[in-house]
Amino acid sequence: MSIAHDIKPLMITTLKELYGLALSEPDLTVNTTKPEFEGDYTLVLFSFVKQLKKSPEQLGQEIGEALVKNNPVLFTSFNVIKGFLNLVIADSYWTNFLRSNHTDKNTGTKKPNGKTIIVEYSSPNTNKPLHLGHLRNNFLGWSISAILKAGGYDVVKTCIVNDRGIHICKSMIAWQLFANGATPASTGKKGDHFVGEYYVRFNDEYKKQVDDLTTGGMSKEQAEKEAPVMKAAQQMLVDWEAGKPDVIDLWKKMNGWVYEGFDTTYKRIGSDFDKTYYESDTYLLGKDIVRQGLEKGVFFQKEDGSVWIDLTADGLDEKLVMRKDGTSVYITQDIGLAEQKQKEYQPGESIYVVGDEQNYHFKVLKLMAQKLQMPGADGIYHLSYGMVELPTGRMKSREGTVVDADDMTDEMVAIAAKHTEELGKVKDFSADELKELYDTIGLGALKFFLLRVDPKKKMIFNPEESIDFHGFTGPFVQYTHARIKSILRKERATANQQPVTAKLLPKEKELIVLLEQYSIVLEQALQEHNPSVIAIYAFNVAKSFNTFYTEHSVMSAESEEKKQLRLQLSQLTANVIASAMSLLGIKVPERM
Repeated sequence: MSIAHDIKPLMITTLKELYGLALSEPDLTVNTTKPEFEGDYTLVLFSFVKQLKKSPEQLGQEIGEALVKNNPVLFTSFNVIKGFLNLVIADSYWTNFLRSNHTDKNTGTKKPNGKTIIVEYSSPNTNKPLHLGHLRNNFLGWSISAILKAGGYDVVKTCIVNDRGIHICKSMIAWQLFANGATPASTGKKGDHFVGEYYVRFNDEYKKQVDDLTTGGMSKEQAEKEAPVMKAAQQMLVDWEAGKPDVIDLWKKMNGWVYEGFDTTYKRIGSDFDKTYYESDTYLLGKDIVRQGLEKGVFFQKEDGSVWIDLTADGLDEKLVMRKDGTSVYITQDIGLAEQKQKEYQPGESIYVVGDEQNYHFKVLKLMAQKLQMPGADGIYHLSYGMVELPTGRMKSREGTVVDADDMTDEMVAIAAKHTEELGKVKDFSADELKELYDTIGLGALKFFLLRVDPKKKMIFNPEESIDFHGFTGPFVQYTHARIKSILRKERATANQQPVTAKLLPKEKELIVLLEQYSIVLEQALQEHNPSVIAIYAFNVAKSFNTFYTEHSVMSAESEEKKQLRLQLSQLTANVIASAMSLLGIKVPERM
């Protein structure tokens, strides 16, 4: 618990005693004091000026005097700048906090609250390997799950695999046409890469056939419909839905290759799930809900037999929920799966980590669930995120220009090795230790760079920039942790529990104040579903420690008491960095 949580109740009591005001915490605005002013926390006074008919300066003076008088152990002084009351917290509070928490490796985490939240992420297609966009998705989903767990929630991590449909049939047709019986084992290729090549091969063949037909005099629109390879894929989908044995066998075999490849990638990037759903099992879900919705008047049927929902009154439009031939659409499947998840886990919130191109879809899903009065409808939350682009531009799967997740991971590890060797500090590492270190730095750089940006913003990923040991990067934070561990190893002892009474120097206090705010940062990240809050905080802690350490020696401190304080400060910094980075799925090395 942070002091920020204690300040508001004290202010509410003071305002009631001074002026008879009955306020609640949301009525008060309390911020950390701006660096250019003296103080630690600031109460904004403007909202009381009109009500109490006093100037901001007079209000600040009266409230400040009362707070310092009634809470001398906590507040030592105050100042009023225009409409802002800046309060100075006693050094004893900060040093007591440090003494009590410097050995706590679970700092900031909360006890279980008995509430369940489902987080759905990854959502791969079984016609291609995971790519750079999937990495942002997986890292976001895994990280928000870890943050929710730290906040006391029971989290169920789920994945829906898009394992059926025309795009899957395209890979299958191309394999039949061009593979000559080849397999991942016979070619030495990873299964998801192997199948993905046939998806690209299908598109190449389709373009060729369309060009041939248009050269022969057919219109492009007609050629796109009549291309034999496309007609074959469409027929295969019909055969799949009819359960034709040879099609089902091929589908299972090729999906099996892909799943083996996915598992390897997931293991390497540290992504995992408690429950995996498959679209082939869920695509018929929701049909009963549509029938019930028709009876309730939530949906309506058009003359051709198709079923729709009218959302024009909600600022949207009419949305198809069942085709005229009785087949379901994506929204129907999603509403069915939402009902299934609710029955299985009874979550208070169901978070979908999906790119921002699906913003409209999830607005419709939530509205539809609410109109159907489904349990858990209000808890549907779309964690929307922007696309990842490269300096060269956008990526396209069907054209084979996507940056593969495995290739990107390999490249990051290679860059990590190059940069680390250039620093020349790992000469005493064994080959196994070096491999683990390069993996830790490379993956850490990748995750940090993809998570440090607010999810709602699109981003450009630059591999070289992400691994700079001196920039706003994962390796900078990792290096700071290793540096602190080196300091503590040299001492060969942990800091003791003796109270410290020496006056805090500015850089010491700045770092302690920042560390004390970890629980507030966690709460913010949780409420906003935003891991970038954690990434930015971890970087600021690392930066603050390095500034402190540049100015003040730990081992050669001016007194034993100061040495103990700085050892405690170093220990707590290392623990907070390790904790914050673990919530991003990033390991921090003991040395590097």
